[in-house]
Amino acid sequence: MTRISPSHPRYRSLRVRAGLADAAREGLVVPEGLIAHGRGEAFDYFLGERTTPSARRAERAAAAWILAARHPVLSVNGNVAALAAPQIAALARAVPTLRVEVNLFHRTPARVAAVARRLAAAGVRPVLGLRPTARIPGLDSDRAGIDAEGIGRADVCVIPLEDGDRARALKRRGLRVISVDLNPLSRTSVVADLPIVDELTRALEGIRRGVAAVRTAPPRGVFRPFDAARALRDARRAMSDGLRATAAASGPRRSRQRSGGRPPRGTARRSGPGGAAPAGPGARPRSARRPGPARRSPP
Repeated sequence: MTRISPSHPRYRSLRVRAGLADAAREGLVVPEGLIAHGRGEAFDYFLGERTTPSARRAERAAAAWILAARHPVLSVNGNVAALAAPQIAALARAVPTLRVEVNLFHRTPARVAAVARRLAAAGVRPVLGLRPTARIPGLDSDRAGIDAEGIGRADVCVIPLEDGDRARALKRRGLRVISVDLNPLSRTSVVADLPIVDELTRALEGIRRGVAAVRTAPPRGVFRPFDAARALRDARRAMSDGLRATAAASGPRRSRQRSGGRPPRGTARRSGPGGAAPAGPGARPRSARRPGPARRSPP
């Protein structure tokens, strides 16, 4: 990994990017995955790179759903494995019934093996989905392939960084879908029964903490209602508030910078007590200038 100074103000973000770049060189992550990560990171800036109270509630609700599930499954693609293998392993240890299944859009035997190695190195065992044994109807891509003992039996499926068409297809199978996606406008977030709008590693750690906080496990197959529409509204509001706060904080600083330098573009320089701009050589007096054509009012 590229050496990055811990004193850099974007140290953690740069380390994550460098790790993904290394994973891309290893064949674990595809170039399209790098683009997707950059888009998600932008949404995290709007949140202030923190877990909002609404996302924390969603993570606790997800923990309760996973504990209540008869066959919960966590679906893993290349980005998820590269970013959060240790957090996946920790959650799987906290919930012994949780199964981890590999599912890739750009699927090759080499990539499947790379994802499985990354998960196994973090302590995830067993890893399902290496050789799909069933299919999701209505999907034309390689993502239709599933493990009959994993998503094929699942009643709850956690889908971090997932495609919207697959999220919809999983719901058509009757699964309860928990998404992790920083974009509250994505099809995945909108389709999910329980959308978590948070950065992946924070979300998985939040779910694990939610599991640890449960003193009495909920009855199998009994799921408390969750207001997905409200969670998405809360996320959009938090992002909007974050943008307004950033604009308010940066506005006065820009004004102070301008006040000591040139006037803003398009502002006439004032000269003398009357404020008139100085006339150049040969300029005609204002009263002697030929009037131009009258301006027409817009219809």
